[in-house]
Amino acid sequence: MSSISSYPYLEQAQLFGIRLGLENIQAVLEEFGNPHQNYPVIHVAGTNGKGSVCAMLERIFRLHGFRTGLYTSPHLVEVRERIQVGGNLVGEKELKKLLAEIAKREKRLKAAGRVAGALTYFEILTTAAFLYFSQKKVDLAILEVGMGGRFDATNVVRPEVSVITTISYDHQQYLGSTLGKIAFEKAGIIKERVPCVCGVRTPEALRVIRKKCKKAGSPLVQVFGRRRKLTVEEEATGEVFLYQTESDTYKFRPSLPGRHQGENAAVAITVSEVMRASGWKLNKKKVIEGVESTSWPGRLEIIGSCPPVVLDGCHNEAGAMVVNRFWKRAFNRPAILVFGVMKDKEIEKIARWLFPLATRIVLTRPSLERAAGPADIAARLPEYRGKYFLEENVPSALGLALTLSGGQVPVLVAGSLFLVGEARRLLRPSRSRKA
Repeated sequence: MSSISSYPYLEQAQLFGIRLGLENIQAVLEEFGNPHQNYPVIHVAGTNGKGSVCAMLERIFRLHGFRTGLYTSPHLVEVRERIQVGGNLVGEKELKKLLAEIAKREKRLKAAGRVAGALTYFEILTTAAFLYFSQKKVDLAILEVGMGGRFDATNVVRPEVSVITTISYDHQQYLGSTLGKIAFEKAGIIKERVPCVCGVRTPEALRVIRKKCKKAGSPLVQVFGRRRKLTVEEEATGEVFLYQTESDTYKFRPSLPGRHQGENAAVAITVSEVMRASGWKLNKKKVIEGVESTSWPGRLEIIGSCPPVVLDGCHNEAGAMVVNRFWKRAFNRPAILVFGVMKDKEIEKIARWLFPLATRIVLTRPSLERAAGPADIAARLPEYRGKYFLEENVPSALGLALTLSGGQVPVLVAGSLFLVGEARRLLRPSRSRKA
């Protein structure tokens, strides 16, 4: 397994933090001959669900025989997860070669005054993904927006379809304090006359997206509009979703757990219909097979049974609400909770949905400087003081939770995806993943 320390250029870039804007990445991509223009793209933004939708779309198109590229963030265990072709992670040697070339070009561009400051971690990886997909001659690339949309490094593409999954509160310090402002940033991926598939239901956010589509002359396809309806039925073997569109009805059971994955599947199905209408040869059977066979770790992922350990990177309030609903349906009994998040998150709002699920709460800190310390979390939530255990690192937190469980009480590991990644590495020793 390779860690970030295997890539000194990336490790150094982490020190520069987040910078929103497209000037630097446009200059770098131009230096490489604009590799992102060499293949069709589906571009996916949204507060929650965008990673799952990307994974479903990648699976759908791969099942149809297309050579797929997939770019997502963040990673769970190792950075190579972010860049995949045909379900396989970019090789370690290949990534090192890409990074060396990007570093060389960055130095040249700085000397010429064409790049201001240093490239960010995300800009470097986005450039590496675009180059790799071009080298591998993918038929289609599915790109997940890192944050927001308008100034995200991925927003240099002109896609076949722009996708906005959901809008809720997250990253307010960068995207704005209202749903309307957040929607405006995410709607920045909408391009002139390019269809936009939208799973957003919140009226305030939807108005902004509708206005942007009208201004850009972009057809807006609402996943949950008047002529499209998603319902769920309880059968002896579990939940079954029915998604009725203008032209067809899809019956499916998503492989990913949680009722919200039915909604994510409806988004992916709608994208497949739009792509089919534009000439891509897709059939209903394989579209359904795609959403029923997608793998996407760390999202309500259940590992083991004695006790069951559930992993979920619910790093905002909307995600925590989803976990709350899932837990009550799937387990309906108290958990041992392992919890850790970044300092900038709305910890009180996330805790409102997670902490009542637990009899014991183990507060911990993922291995990042910007992670909140266990004592800091405890101080912000004194009403749960009698339930707390404080552990400074994830291995000791997970070990304590499993001890408290006694092999009987289910364990929920929730909060930051970095927490989930560390826990997953401990619970399921890493192998290079093939989807």
